[in-house]
This record gives sequence, C-alpha cells and structure tokens, in this order.
Amino acid sequence: MKRTIVLSILCALLVQGTSFAQRIKGSDTLLPLTQELAEQYLENKPDAEVIVTGGGSGVGIAALPENTTDIAMASRRIKFSEKMKFAGIGLDAREVIVAYDALAVVVNPTNPVDSLTREQLEAIFRGKITNWKDVGGEDRKIVVYSRETSSGTYEFFKESVLDNKNYMSSILSMPATGAIIQSVRQTKGAIGYIGLAYLNRYVKPVSVSYDGGLHYAAPSVETAADGSYPIVRPLYYYYNAEKEAEVSPFISYVLSPEGQASVLEQGFIPVSMEEDRSGSEQNSEKHL
Repeated sequence: MKRTIVLSILCALLVQGTSFAQRIKGSDTLLPLTQELAEQYLENKPDAEVIVTGGGSGVGIAALPENTTDIAMASRRIKFSEKMKFAGIGLDAREVIVAYDALAVVVNPTNPVDSLTREQLEAIFRGKITNWKDVGGEDRKIVVYSRETSSGTYEFFKESVLDNKNYMSSILSMPATGAIIQSVRQTKGAIGYIGLAYLNRYVKPVSVSYDGGLHYAAPSVETAADGSYPIVRPLYYYYNAEKEAEVSPFISYVLSPEGQASVLEQGFIPVSMEEDRSGSEQNSEKHL
C-alpha cells in the first residue's frame, strides 16, 4: 500500500514537471498580436498554457533576469545597458524578429493637413513648430501626444523621426496606444503616433516624406513592405537560452506559414515580406 502511494506521488510530480506555463510579457504593440497567436497555438496544443501580458518593452526585457517572464516582447532592440546587465549575471539572451510594424503618424480627422516631412515632424515633436498654420493647416495650436518613456514605440519614434533628439518637455505622454487614439480623436489640434494595426476611422494617418518632400507615402502593409513608407521597425522576442527547449515550440509556430499569415491578417508585416524586399538573410535566432 505504501509503495503504491509513493509511486502515485512520483507520477504526479513527473506530470507536473512536464507542464510549462509559458509567460510572455512586454510590448503593448505586440500584445494583441501575441495574444491572437497564442490562442491559435493553443488550439492545437490544448494541454499547453500561455500567459500574455503587456506593460511595455522595457518592462518585458527587465522581467527576463528577474525570471518573471519566459519571453520578452519588444518593439525596439535591446539597449546596450540592458545587454551589460544580462552579461553581468551570465544571462545568455537570444533575439528573434517575429514581425515588422509601420508607425502611423495620426491627426484628428478634421485636420486638413495630410502630409508632413520628417523634418516637420521632428520640429513638431520637439516643440519648434507649435501651430498648424506653419505646415499648411489652420491657425490652431498643435497638441502633441506620445507614448510613455518605457515604451519601445517611444524609443523607436525618437530614433527614426527625431534623429535621436529629445522630445519637447511639455509633450503629453500616454500609457497605451488606445489612449493616444482617444486623445487625438477628441482634440482637433492633436497629433500622435500609433502602430499600423491600430489604425481606425477615428484618426487620420498622414503621408510622410523622408527625402525633403520629393516623395510621400501613406502607411500601409504594402508601402511598408515595398520600402516606400519609411517609418518601419522590427518587432522582437527575447528569451533566456536556458529556456530554449520550452519556448521554441511557440516561437516556431509564430514564424511558421500559419503564424505569419496571422501576422499579416492583423495588420503587421510578415518577416518574409520585409526580408524579401531588403534582401537580408532569413530570420534566425541570434545571441546578443
């Protein structure tokens, strides 16, 4: 009788040991995409468990060394300081690009301005241009909205559009994309930026030029993939190499034809479309 009980306990422990609740945390841009991919993944793996939460790219990356996430979602590349922190504790982090995203600059639908150069955007978000009449619009104060500093979207916009210069000190920081959409919708003089997948009828995207106004392109999957729209970024998953066996099945699904088809359906650019255009090597997991 005693031997039967011991065997039963051992079997229960073995079953429990094989169960892995995969935790994914980070970028709010990647949050709805990853949630949808996780639901699809679990349809074929009903015994698996995937928990997806947001908080921002910085939050996700910081959770890796704390072992409070297994995959960190990031809409920016890992910073040098974060790499050094990982190296200091012996964490061997891997990086994989899972999709690409275009950032759309949006204004209130009543705003007659429909195109801006990178230089004009830089001046607006740095507080050098403060009235819409200075860029061909109405005599109206520009109200500038941005993501908060922990957001990878904030970091990428600063790098790509502001040429790594600082945002204006009085910028209105929003905790999530939905808050920017709501604010721009309700404020006639507003401007902000959001991921392409979040575009809706309540805000108006503007065409953007990175060559001084010679060529403009509106944000779309097609213009992002063919290179004509300039504000495009990779979206990343980061994970500890020690957990590769646990996280690989989900990441492999995300990069599979089925997973990448879902990426496209949700308004993001599949890895293959962007890499075919740029001529780069096929996406692979990389050591940092």
